[in-house]
Amino acid sequence: MTAFLNIFILIPIIGFIISLIVPKAKENTLSWVAFFTVGVHAVSFLAFTFYWLFNGHPILNIKDVSLYQTVGYDFFLDFYFDKIAAVYLFVGSFLTFLVTIYSRYYMHREGGYKRFFNSILFFYLGYTITVLSGNLETLFMGWEILGVSSFLLIAFYRDRYLPVKNAVKVFSVYRIGDIGIILAMWMTHNLWHENITFLKLNNADLVHEHLQSHSTIGVLISLMIVISAAAKSAQLPFSSWLPRAMEGPTPSSAIFYGSLSVHIGVFLLLRTFPFWENQLSVRIVIGVLGFLTMFITSGIARVQSSVKSQIAYASASQIGLIFIEVACGFENLALLHFAGNAFLRSYQLLVSPSVVTYLIREQFYNFSPHQKSIEYLLPPKMRNAVYVLCLKEWNLDSLMYRLLWNPLKWAGKKLDFLNMNRVLLFFIPAYVAGWFCWIYEKMIPEYIHHYLPVFFSFIGLIMVLKSFTERKKSRMSWVLVMLNHFWMALAISFNEHFTYLHIVLYLSGIIVAGIVGYICLERLKRLEFAIGLNQFHGHAYKHPKIALVFLIACLGLTGFPITPTFIGEDLVFTHIHEDQALLAFFISLSFVIDGLSIIRIYARVFLGPHAKSVYEMAYRSS
Repeated sequence: MTAFLNIFILIPIIGFIISLIVPKAKENTLSWVAFFTVGVHAVSFLAFTFYWLFNGHPILNIKDVSLYQTVGYDFFLDFYFDKIAAVYLFVGSFLTFLVTIYSRYYMHREGGYKRFFNSILFFYLGYTITVLSGNLETLFMGWEILGVSSFLLIAFYRDRYLPVKNAVKVFSVYRIGDIGIILAMWMTHNLWHENITFLKLNNADLVHEHLQSHSTIGVLISLMIVISAAAKSAQLPFSSWLPRAMEGPTPSSAIFYGSLSVHIGVFLLLRTFPFWENQLSVRIVIGVLGFLTMFITSGIARVQSSVKSQIAYASASQIGLIFIEVACGFENLALLHFAGNAFLRSYQLLVSPSVVTYLIREQFYNFSPHQKSIEYLLPPKMRNAVYVLCLKEWNLDSLMYRLLWNPLKWAGKKLDFLNMNRVLLFFIPAYVAGWFCWIYEKMIPEYIHHYLPVFFSFIGLIMVLKSFTERKKSRMSWVLVMLNHFWMALAISFNEHFTYLHIVLYLSGIIVAGIVGYICLERLKRLEFAIGLNQFHGHAYKHPKIALVFLIACLGLTGFPITPTFIGEDLVFTHIHEDQALLAFFISLSFVIDGLSIIRIYARVFLGPHAKSVYEMAYRSS
């Protein structure tokens, strides 16, 4: 029976690869590939589900393949199937099947028809991997695919300013969720000394035995999971990204931000529930977070002028209620609520254009005065204050900027003295000196040796901060991201004695992707001359092939699961000890910022309005 889990992963992979091969002019073939892929997947899953239920619905777990194994470490793909996976996969396959049918006609004659169906199938692959994941490593692989496909679909209308701007904004929130998963994996490695599977988490005695003497680490792991779930499911303080994600086509908004992708945070909480169910403080945090989100976003939804924004905030409000249900331990109710909310929001988004038309007609021909609602129970001053706050969306956007991005930009601007010549003259010799210190580390006093990993990781953080705030030279920003990875590898090398293969595995993808990306930027510089980062250039319009190759290089440099760096990142964190919180913080912050910097380079150089357009265009949103 477990062999079917591999088939459920294989079908979306084959469909996605075929869709890449089909020429973009073959609209009918592209739509049929997506339709047939998702249809076969849905039918085969339904048949399997009946067979699974008839045989007593056992929990299935399969260790599929071990990608890298060494002493005390095993990076393997693990797939897991139970009622949570069954419900999520049923809802996902059914809704994706409906949306592919809808999109065949909705997207007809659209310039990015092929890109749309490629991205939908890519998303469906990531969704299936996430739902069937049996450990955090496998889940993170699907999690990353969901993030990239979200970015591509939000920025689908890539010749416009606002979709590209909002795609970068959403991706920046997703990176916060990514780092929560990475830190959770790091701490679970230190807690369990292995890549723990979700099957083992169901063993209450095993979990209690480990958490009894490591309660603080257990709470920290749970909080990292909560942060990741909140970021992915648009809970406070991350709720403002959800309506911004509606810049993509309506079908992608329906399947992503109304139904499936936005509920993945709930899936993460349900899947890890056996780990934190006895941690009362964590359950209170999840419940309070869900309640505040439900209260605030429901008010915001009531004053939105855009129907898609209204549906987005209403969906976030319902997910807040699902968070409360999960915190209370009502697993079956949460699954039923997820299915109902997913179907409702998908339907609302797909019919939203028609609904707006009907409402406009009703406004003219059947006008009725506004009826008093529950808000009128409040005193007038309080009612007006809440109305203004909801109208301003409780300043959630500006709060995120003030607390997260503005401090990073401020720190990066303090590094304006750095240029390419100074980086080459000072930091590369310093890096060589660092390697000499590593070779002769036995001669270094112990009190100095203890601080070297933190020191080198801090230098890497400086590199990527400068890359993130660089406004002029895209090639310099790209090189600084590469140097950041090299500094992190050097920092970890001082931490433990391990084989060169670990560092080679980590840096191999960085080197290849970095060189390919730099060649793309150099080639584009010769063709277009201006590739600065002070504005969007839209060069994907004239150079789609260079844009595609550079996007693949960006994925490789961020540690996306197409290079050994994906395994190397997890391997790097296994060499950070539990008492090295500052080192883990610097490296994790570097991972967050380098992803933002890389996607910013890609967006600024290749997306947005074309720099040589003869038409007027707005460079700022309203």
